[in-house]
Amino acid sequence: MTQENPASTRKPRVLSGIQPTADSFHLGNYLGAVRNWVSLQETHECFYFIPDMHAITVAYDPKVLKQRTFIATAQLLALGVNLDESIIFPQSAVPEHAMLAWILNCQTGFGEASRMTQFKDKSSKQERTSVGLFTYPILQAADILLYQANAVPVGEDQRQHLELTRDLAIRMNNTYKRVFTVPEPHILKETATIKDLGDPERKMSKSNSTKNGLIELRDEPARIRKKIRSAVTDTGSEVTYDPENKPGVSNLLVIYSALADKSLQQLEADYAGKGYGDLKKDLGEVVADFCEPIAKSTQEYLSDQAELQRVLDSGAQRAREVASTTLARVYDRVGFFPPVSLPGDNKS
Repeated sequence: MTQENPASTRKPRVLSGIQPTADSFHLGNYLGAVRNWVSLQETHECFYFIPDMHAITVAYDPKVLKQRTFIATAQLLALGVNLDESIIFPQSAVPEHAMLAWILNCQTGFGEASRMTQFKDKSSKQERTSVGLFTYPILQAADILLYQANAVPVGEDQRQHLELTRDLAIRMNNTYKRVFTVPEPHILKETATIKDLGDPERKMSKSNSTKNGLIELRDEPARIRKKIRSAVTDTGSEVTYDPENKPGVSNLLVIYSALADKSLQQLEADYAGKGYGDLKKDLGEVVADFCEPIAKSTQEYLSDQAELQRVLDSGAQRAREVASTTLARVYDRVGFFPPVSLPGDNKS
């Protein structure tokens, strides 16, 4: 659907991505994002992409980047993304992303781009800050608007970027007639926010967490149990959910609740009269049991990279069918000549 054809009966479209900047997704990625992506397949037309263009805004190794793109694809499949319901593709295989990003760059005020708080945070951690890192949110806007997405699953840390996307869509619609769907944030209040095991005051993140504070989905079971045993807890011994006064124990309870499908109140009752050691021992088993089959399935997918390449090629072709239609409309509205198709360039 585009805004020029509101009578379309397709499902609402959702788009999201996860960067290939690590050798494994971590538990926070799954509970905060991918688990919701899987459930959205029932109600939405889903486009899930690997943002390898975003990944090069910081220092990287080209060979590692390509392998991590395969890993990310394998993990999405292992976690339940269904190719009959969703499209998985690498961002770089769809050149329309970069082509639309340039037009949006020219619609974005320097002050607008300067206000993006994630740039300030990320640039402070880099020895060399690139223009690409500065314009990252504008490429992100192009990612979303190309697919006329109705909704974008975002955490609170990405809400500012989505607001920029919405502002650019409205600006373009007002200037060049209605070319874009204005996306809405898809923020689930019940989404679990997982904290670093070693510092429960900060979010579990591949960029901010220590190695032992991060539970990776490809970790060996023994390593997972060890990380849980070493997790920071709090003063006292009572197992209660109290994020302000007991952030360490509360974080463990949130993980347990999310993976075991038990309420926090039920877990508090289960561990009444027991201590932190009991909680950690049981949680270690729960997390290890959850991750082990996912790691095994991921490895099975990785053993056939030719098939993963086929998945990505097929996804990119399907993505371009949508992206090229949007870009052609935008090019016409802004006064550009249409892109020339090269021999063998099948976008339809």
